[in-house]
Amino acid sequence: MDTDPAMANFKVLFVLTQLIGLTMIVLMGCWIGVHMGGLAGTSNPSIEFNWHPLLMTIGLIFLYGNAILVYRGFRSLRKKTLKLCHAAVHVVAFVLTVLALVAVFDSHNLRSEPIPNMYSLHSWLGLAAVIMFCLQYVAGFAAFLAPGAKQSVRAALLPIHVYFGLFGFILAIAAALMGITEKAIFSVKDYSNLPSSGVMVNLCGVLYVIFGALVVYLVTNPNYKRKPLPEDTVLLTSAND
Repeated sequence: MDTDPAMANFKVLFVLTQLIGLTMIVLMGCWIGVHMGGLAGTSNPSIEFNWHPLLMTIGLIFLYGNAILVYRGFRSLRKKTLKLCHAAVHVVAFVLTVLALVAVFDSHNLRSEPIPNMYSLHSWLGLAAVIMFCLQYVAGFAAFLAPGAKQSVRAALLPIHVYFGLFGFILAIAAALMGITEKAIFSVKDYSNLPSSGVMVNLCGVLYVIFGALVVYLVTNPNYKRKPLPEDTVLLTSAND
């Protein structure tokens, strides 16, 4: 696999994806720290909100995307190890997503004049992405990680799992783009004149799109598909798989 010319391209694009993802997180942190008042707890609900875009960027975009890439980015590991890594990264993403949701609901409900919840298209699509993420995890755990499922059932469910995993990831990015645009319209002074705060939030959105496009490309390009290892064949015929 190391001598495959396609893998040289994959490694370059994989590293580029990680750099863009990390830049996306740093830029979101800078936007929050420099222009949005930083971070706070429940004592300051309007600032507590800032945990929401930061944790969603880390959890439901960066970690979600990397969980999808685990099988291709670490192809030399055994299949069972990759399954555990895939599941573990999703768990961390789920925890951060829950904390992000707590922050946004607190920021609405704990104000002196509460703000209504779940009225915008961003909130609808965002909640749909979270629900799909959770259903995907439960279904994937039951079908591919928990013992007992037949190999024929796993083979039949795999394309469905892959499709809805990618769809949920794209949906999360779409919801994030709506969310940061909505926040910018409400919070950035003279947004139409493109101040530095507006430039930063727009760049965050551009990085969301580039990161998402690279993840989808890397995971759907057949040239980059992980080739089974000899021990994978042993696992498939083992009762413990």
